[in-house]
Order: sequence, then C-alpha cells, then structure tokens
Amino acid sequence: MDTKNYFRILITTLSIVLIAFSYITKSESPDSHLISRFQQYLQINTAQPNPNYKPAADFILSQAKSIGLDVQVLEYVKSKPVILLTWQGKEKYLPSILLNSHIDVVPAEKEKWVHDPFLAHKDSNGDIYARGSQDMKCVGLQYLEALRNLKNRGFVPRRTIHASFVPDEEIGGHDGAEMFVGSKDFESLNVGVVLDEGLASPDENYRVFYGERSPWWLVIKAVGAPGHGSKLYDNSAMENLLKSVETIMKFRAAQFDLVKAGLAAEGEVISVNPVFMKAGTPTPTGFVMNLQPSEAEAGFDIRVSPGTNAESLEKRIAEEWAPASRNMTFQLKQKKPIKNKLGLPFMTIANHSNPWWTLLEAAILKVGGKLHKPEIFPAATDACFVRDHGVPAFGFSPMANTPILLHDHNEFLNEAEYLKGVGVYEAIIESYASYTEAVVDRDSLSEL
Repeated sequence: MDTKNYFRILITTLSIVLIAFSYITKSESPDSHLISRFQQYLQINTAQPNPNYKPAADFILSQAKSIGLDVQVLEYVKSKPVILLTWQGKEKYLPSILLNSHIDVVPAEKEKWVHDPFLAHKDSNGDIYARGSQDMKCVGLQYLEALRNLKNRGFVPRRTIHASFVPDEEIGGHDGAEMFVGSKDFESLNVGVVLDEGLASPDENYRVFYGERSPWWLVIKAVGAPGHGSKLYDNSAMENLLKSVETIMKFRAAQFDLVKAGLAAEGEVISVNPVFMKAGTPTPTGFVMNLQPSEAEAGFDIRVSPGTNAESLEKRIAEEWAPASRNMTFQLKQKKPIKNKLGLPFMTIANHSNPWWTLLEAAILKVGGKLHKPEIFPAATDACFVRDHGVPAFGFSPMANTPILLHDHNEFLNEAEYLKGVGVYEAIIESYASYTEAVVDRDSLSEL
C-alpha cells in the first residue's frame, strides 16, 4: 500500500469514528433526554371522548419520582385522576405556587395529518408533530423539566411549589379542575398564584393572558309543517332556521370587523361560530329530496367576553336569533359565566401593582424573552376556576415563532422552542418560589 492510499484510508476511518462519536454524544445529551420524555408523554393517547388516563398518570408519577417530588393522586370521579406533585418550601406559611396543566387532548383526524398524531414524529427541522404538542402536554412536561433542573442545581424554594395534572379540561373541566379547586384539598394548599395554559405566538413575543371569555353553547331548533319538496309556503323549519343563521352571521361579522380593524383584540369581542346543522329525512343512500323536514337544528359555540351584559345577550338570542314567533326555541347547553362579587368575571391584574405580574415579566425578560401586551384568552381554560375563588392566575405557554395550531391538523412544536420554554419556566418558578415580600389580599389582585 502506498503512502497516499494509507493516509486516505486513515482519514476516512477517523472521519467515520468522529461522526459516530458525535452521534453517540448527541443522542446521549441532556437535551435529547428532555425531547425523548416529551415524545413519550405525547405518544400516550389521552384524546377525548375516551382518554387513556392510567398510562399518562403512571408516566407522570414516574417522572415525579425521578425528580424527587411528593405525590398525591386525588380521584373525585372514578378513573379521572388529579395528580398533585409537591416540592415543599422552607417557609411553609407563605402562599404556595400552583403550576396547572391538563392531561387530556382533543380528538385528531389521523388521515388528515402528515404524521400520525400519536407517534410524536420529529422531522428534520426538529418539529414534533403530535396532538397535545401545543395544547398542552408541552407545558406539563416543561414544568417538570424546570423543576428537575432547579433540583439538580441545588435550588431551595422558600415557597412550596405544586404541579397539578388534571383530567377533562377539553370537555369543560367539571370532573377535573372544577372539583379540585372546590375541594378541601385545594383549600389546604394556600395557593397564592397559578400558572396555566396560554397560546403560541407566531412572532418573537410571548403571550400572557389575565382573563378569559366564557363559553356558551347554543342550540337553536326550528319546527314547521312538513311538505312536498316542490311546495312554496311560509315558515318552514328550514326557512326559519336559515333566517336565524343569517342574523347570527351578521352579528358575527360585526364583531369580527372590530378585530380586523384593530379596534378590539379577539378576547374582547363576542365570537359566534356554527358547529353543526341537522335537518332532513335520512335514508340508507342519502336524504329524501322531495320532502321538506318538519324540524331543523343548528349549534353554535359562543365565547362571551368579560364585561358583556349576559341578560342583554340572552334577550338578543330569544328575540332576534330564535324568536318564538317563527316557531323557534333555543337551549344553552353550557352557559358558564364565572362571576365575582359584583357579578362580573374575575380578571387577574396584569400591571406592576400586582407583584406576581412584576415577577413573571421580569423572569421572562431576564432569559431574553419578549412580551406582548397582556390579553384576554379567547377561549376557556381551567384558570377560570381558580380565578372564581379569588386566586390570581396567568395563562402562559412559552411558544414564540410558532403557528397557533391547538385543535388543528398537524399540531406541532419545534424542539428548540420546547427546550427554550423549559428555561423560561425555570426562571419564573425560581423567581416566584424565592419571593418573600408581603402579598396583598387576594381580592385586590383581581379587577373588573
């Protein structure tokens, strides 16, 4: 073998060794373990209406054990566990911190995803595709990784830190957070502030939410005489329902125009979206085409902004959207106004008169994050239940430069953004758990 060939083979061999070493080092890096744990959690199918809570609970409990957190499993409704993890602070008289997340996710239409929604596939860009990657399994695991990091570097919290993992948020939270927050268990925690979910931000600024809209789920039903498909007559069920839909859509457009014009944020208007319409006489091959139906029904998801006059809105529904004069009735399947002592929804103060806001903002800025102006959450979260009890709560998910994909096809979160969020939570938790100044009365931390 000549010298040139010898050195060519030697260089090639060394290159292969270096590549292999680099791969092994990378695969065993702390970051790869964080991403692997995130993927494991995402791969557990907890989609409604049949969430598989047991393996998810087992996974959370195994992580808590590895971190060294105290554990309680509370079950207010059979097979719907509330998992409460605790890191005791050295000054137990101080109000505690609660980090809340929900375990369940919404269903996914597998055939409409580029990757299986429960495989947690990571593509070449580092985007992790999974149901729950944004809403909100990311946040639950980021809490745990932040606590793990704080433990590993010897941090000693002054305040007690709790992390709760609750069921059924995606169907209203009634068997989960609502029962937990209304229990003696919650009362005994002496919670001073709660962090819950927020939304992704398409730009570089994080979003923080200090209140939220209340969901009203409206079903309108119209009745009328059946008739031949060729017959023209007034007040048929379908005619009246379509008139109602037209009226509602005009209201929706007027509210939406305020958002488009920049005159109001999404959380400050009343949104109305049709979610189903049901009418006609079905057959095995379709619908009877020459028969006008005697009943027609439509459903709408309404999100009511804080400060809305509920009586006026319900009057509008009764008189304009579903008037009895047109043989129409309506039912509010869910009407969830969260009220304070003055009859209006609780909102947490998001300015420097609230020390929890000041600490949150400073911690995010400290690690290089940027913030949008605080907002009203456009949907509903479990934070509404704690605010109803006078406990300040902020909705925050550290996802910047990320499209908003909760409940959408191809929901994903980039691994770099996930890891960055762990660091953000680490800074927030450390700041909150170190705070010892006197805290003003709970009621003074909420506003109308």
